Amino acid sequence: MRWLRLGWSDLCRAPALSALFGTIIVLVSALISGFAWFLGRFALLAALLSGFVYFAPLIGVGLYSVSRGLLRGHQPRLSDSFAMARRVLGNAGIFALIQFVIVLVWSRSGMMLTAFFPAPEGDTRALVEFLLIGSAIGSVFAALTFAASAFSLPMIADREVDMVTACLSSINAVLRNKLVMLEWALIICVLTAIGFASALVGLGVVMPWLAYATYHAYRETIDASTWPEA
Repeated sequence: MRWLRLGWSDLCRAPALSALFGTIIVLVSALISGFAWFLGRFALLAALLSGFVYFAPLIGVGLYSVSRGLLRGHQPRLSDSFAMARRVLGNAGIFALIQFVIVLVWSRSGMMLTAFFPAPEGDTRALVEFLLIGSAIGSVFAALTFAASAFSLPMIADREVDMVTACLSSINAVLRNKLVMLEWALIICVLTAIGFASALVGLGVVMPWLAYATYHAYRETIDASTWPEA
């Protein structure tokens, strides 16, 4: 896919910054995974995940700043990424809150599903029904999350626009390009799975690569000329 090629080009043109952000992503992912695996303390894990949900958009915006600078013919600098992260701090917080609420509702729906559609041990039919309904509900939440986040962060990094407008623009763009975006979502899932399968090390390459590719996807999918440049 063209977006992946453009993203890989950015990765090669800014290896130092890409490695820095990639290392941060790997370390944070390893920290969260370590607590989940060894401690099993839900409250502590929830606190860490809550912090990462807010921190992750800022990392993404920092990476979008790299692609944005390269497109403008500038040599990207870490200070530019920090400046952009500070500028979108409020919007990133709104984005994190939206995602966190979706995750909470998603989790609650899973608990309700268990209550209303119990699957007794040995009852294969009930288990199949439970899995089918659970998969359907999960697909709806996953689709909503993907549609809202596909282009919203690149948009607030590139334009002077509020987070709600960016999310609505992202959802509209996904709905107008369903097949392409379905393919893109599958690519993201596969590459992310490869990153996790490599004991998280691969995430150091996969995540910056996908972030750069996402910025190019936003530029080619959404006409944001209505809003002033950031």
